[in-house]
Amino acid sequence: MLAYAISDTTNLDFKNLEASLKKIASKASMIVYRDKNNPDYAKNAKLFLQTAKKYPFEKILLHSNYDLAFSHGADGAHLTSTQINDIPLAKEKGLFVIVSTHTLYEALKAQSLGADMITLSPIYHSPNKGKSIGIEKLKEIVSQVKIPVIALGGILADLQIKECKDAGAAGFASIRYFE
Repeated sequence: MLAYAISDTTNLDFKNLEASLKKIASKASMIVYRDKNNPDYAKNAKLFLQTAKKYPFEKILLHSNYDLAFSHGADGAHLTSTQINDIPLAKEKGLFVIVSTHTLYEALKAQSLGADMITLSPIYHSPNKGKSIGIEKLKEIVSQVKIPVIALGGILADLQIKECKDAGAAGFASIRYFE
């Protein structure tokens, strides 16, 4: 099962980037650099990519900014649900594209526009992410889309990962699981 690390300041320390990425790489097969409010994001993204490429991640992505992902040599971009219509622009750059989705409508739209994968969230309770959609909704959406669905939101334990896998998810994504 794909293990997708979403980085933030709780699991990625730029003062000790090698150690942070080594720890994450021990559990994750893919990673995205996400730091929504950092004015040094572009500079940090370059350093993040250079360092992350030393580890056996299948894909290394940047969050939201597909132009930066392309110019810095990332494997792809993780777009927000408000960027669904930008999928073709990111794909034109040859990027692997993951899109955040929260509903069947968004999942199907992301698929139709060429996304490689989607995250679906929040599966479980996650701080400041609204009401969780649960395992049954995950099963329903997985059964209706053809691209891989990555379960996201409140995934902290191996039992939750197993439940997501049993529901048909191709993988799981988390911040706190990789802390």
